[in-house]
Amino acid sequence: MPKLADALAQCPLIAILRGVEPEEVIEVGSVLLEAGYSIIEVPLNSPAPLESIALLAERFGEDALIGAGTVVTVADVGRVADAGGRLIVAPNCDAEVIAEAKRMGLVSVPGVATPTEAIAALAAGADALKLFPAEILSSAAVKALKSVLPTHLPLIVVGGIHAGNMGEYLDAGASGFGIGSSLYPPDKPLAEIARGAEALVKSIRTSTNRHGNP
Repeated sequence: MPKLADALAQCPLIAILRGVEPEEVIEVGSVLLEAGYSIIEVPLNSPAPLESIALLAERFGEDALIGAGTVVTVADVGRVADAGGRLIVAPNCDAEVIAEAKRMGLVSVPGVATPTEAIAALAAGADALKLFPAEILSSAAVKALKSVLPTHLPLIVVGGIHAGNMGEYLDAGASGFGIGSSLYPPDKPLAEIARGAEALVKSIRTSTNRHGNP
């Protein structure tokens, strides 16, 4: 399993497979890894999410960081770990969830929207922060948060992210992005998922080169 920093360096995009079904998750995971992704999350409000996480972890766990999104309880952390997931992503900042993830040796990425939440998450042991929802948080919010947070702490922007707006967030100091519906809406044909995944990877690599953000 790659470390978070290594996975982000390889590809600073987190694939969010909300709504994925266990019977399709291996095919979807395969095209994502072929496109260059190295971080995949299955939100816990997807159908049979723990089964999907277990399948992904068994098949791709050596090459990618696999885990869950929408993790909002301490009990969920243990269930994800039992399924083989090593990444705990939340929409909110819950110190108990962060602490449990770290106690179990997992990567914790809580959701924050304010400096107060960001600093609380950091104090609780978060490995990175998820700035969410980006639809209502401009690139100026990223710049402001970066000015008060440790420089090494990854800040992942999530919500309404697409090829056209990644550059402005990179300029502000974003470390990466969570990509959901623009990458994987349920029932999208696999070939279209593959094309979209490749296009987003190409776009982020072009943007990081242009904006000088590794």
